[in-house]
Amino acid sequence: MKIDPRRVGAFLRDPGTARLVLLYGDDAGLIRERAETLVRSVAGTVEDPFRVADLDRPAPDQLMAEAIALSLTGGRRVVRVREAGDGFGGFAKEFLASKGSSLVVLEAPGLAARSRLRSLAEAAPDAAAIGCYPEEGRALADTISAVLVEFRIGIDKEAREWLIHHLGADRDLTRQELVKLALYTGQGGQISIEEATACVGDLAGLSIDDALFAMTAGDLETTDRALELALAEGASAVGILRAGIFHMERLHLARLAIDGGTRPDDAIRALRPPIFFRRMTPFKRALGLWESLGLWHALVQFGEAERACKRTGAPAEAICRQAIFSCAARAGGSS
Repeated sequence: MKIDPRRVGAFLRDPGTARLVLLYGDDAGLIRERAETLVRSVAGTVEDPFRVADLDRPAPDQLMAEAIALSLTGGRRVVRVREAGDGFGGFAKEFLASKGSSLVVLEAPGLAARSRLRSLAEAAPDAAAIGCYPEEGRALADTISAVLVEFRIGIDKEAREWLIHHLGADRDLTRQELVKLALYTGQGGQISIEEATACVGDLAGLSIDDALFAMTAGDLETTDRALELALAEGASAVGILRAGIFHMERLHLARLAIDGGTRPDDAIRALRPPIFFRRMTPFKRALGLWESLGLWHALVQFGEAERACKRTGAPAEAICRQAIFSCAARAGGSS
């Protein structure tokens, strides 16, 4: 089943009879936060070795064994899988057909919209799919207010507006920057625009998406800064490449529609999920720089890079960087 955004909070606190939860989307920090909430809701803590299995790219046999195992101390077990992808569709189908009672939480940043895994999670009555996207507008403003209330700190209107336009790309990073700002201001203080701009770093709003949108717009400097930040914040090379494939697919679809006679604005509006307003300018620039064949070649390159990360034994981050910067360098001369 697909969880309505208005019900996400209640579901995370009590997933009920759900046996598999898929967390997907562009905000890796929000995915991690929601996964931890689910683990705590069922197991009480993320550190119980008898009730919690935390796995990173497990083999199918290992994953199924953990998913159907019973806790030695009683209570329901939780199996948390990081960096899940469409290749886990076979496991999900087999597990949901079994009698395993564990809750399996799949973290899948950058999962394609047409993913078989996502379709399965949305259709199964004892599974759930939750989209995790960067906060915008009112949602981001509410997050800013909630964090600052914890420290009993006020904020000027101008400073709030500035933060809304410089945070939100990643939930973890947003909170880190707000906590840093709160400590800088001091309990009971009032944040001014001067304090906000002095304390929140230029990189605070950068993310995997920033790197990819800058890449296809030919902005090498922003691509470099955002990619390094994403890697430093824990993003995996494979996760970045998968997000890159999704991004290039959307550009390719829009470019094909334009080539077929659709107006650029209409082609962009037809994309689902929609392009966030802050990404609209680099997305339109990329559509003007790339031709459909060039986008297709870039898609193939990203797919080959992802396979190389898994099969060749070469450093995954080096493969990822090469694919990203090769694409950024070609942005002005695609064919």
